[in-house]
Amino acid sequence: MTEAVATKKSLEERLAQGVVICAEGYLFELEKRGYVAVGPFVPEVVLQHPEAVEQLHREFLRAGSDIVEAFTYYGHREKMRLVGKEHLLEPLNRNAVRLAKKVAAEGNALVAGNICNTNVFDPTDEEANKQVRAMMEEQVLWAKEEGVDLVIAETFMFLGEALIATEVIKAAGLPSVITLAVAGSGVRDCPSIVEAGLKLKAAGATVVGVNCSRGPATMLPLLKELVAGVPGPIAALPVPYRTTSEKPTFQSLCSHTDKMYMELEPHTCTRFEMAEFAKEAVELGVKYIGVCCGGSPYHVRAMAEAIGRTPPASEFSPNLALHFTFGKHESFKPIYTSFKQDM
Repeated sequence: MTEAVATKKSLEERLAQGVVICAEGYLFELEKRGYVAVGPFVPEVVLQHPEAVEQLHREFLRAGSDIVEAFTYYGHREKMRLVGKEHLLEPLNRNAVRLAKKVAAEGNALVAGNICNTNVFDPTDEEANKQVRAMMEEQVLWAKEEGVDLVIAETFMFLGEALIATEVIKAAGLPSVITLAVAGSGVRDCPSIVEAGLKLKAAGATVVGVNCSRGPATMLPLLKELVAGVPGPIAALPVPYRTTSEKPTFQSLCSHTDKMYMELEPHTCTRFEMAEFAKEAVELGVKYIGVCCGGSPYHVRAMAEAIGRTPPASEFSPNLALHFTFGKHESFKPIYTSFKQDM
């Protein structure tokens, strides 16, 4: 056993000592790079181009993520069946964890398995929910056998589905981070986010909170409720988009369903906005922060630096003092520095 493995702190130990950062964001970032299709959003890239996944893991790790999350979001049986690749289900899930483990070892990071909304759950259909449980059980089993440190279960619109995930992970004996995706109308089968959080904690979740759907501005009100009403740790992983009270989700920022998820660039938060969110969330008492769909390594680095950290990628943080026009280095000629007014 290497020294790094022997001294790796657990999720609970890290949370007891401070804030934990987790970069999610794989789906959209790999779509932008040409490896994931909008619509099905199936992570076939794990098997077809594992080097692309490994590189993004490394970029998020260098940016300050304490957790390397296996890219198995939508890597479940229903989605794999949808694209005619159900026979690759187990290899995809196992290889995703192996890629995450390889990179996590470079920075003594935790390795997380990942399960998510199945699009099969139905509060009125017991048989469908048995399928949901079976789908989650096989993914968690493979993740456990491959040696994950925890399982992230995310983007649940229904509390009932999140509870199934919590029960499955608890039965496997692993720590869990359970996050809900809260639409404009709230959790679909629960009257309040606080009640949902309390039920998830009672079911055995290690960390509960919210991810996806909402940007910083519309997630912060939910976080205030969660921190005030639910025993922590609380998680917050917004999408980095400028949502508003009128358009509380990133989907509502899109002008037409034919362009859904494909015209979000003008609404993207700057690194400064995500840094400010990180500070506000931590000041509220949130202990587990990160980014979801649309998040890039530079967002994660800005968030890490905002809470006082210096991740490896900070070596190349902006330094405009050395820019030939906007900087102030003594070697710069006035003919260039004076030109800033015309740029």
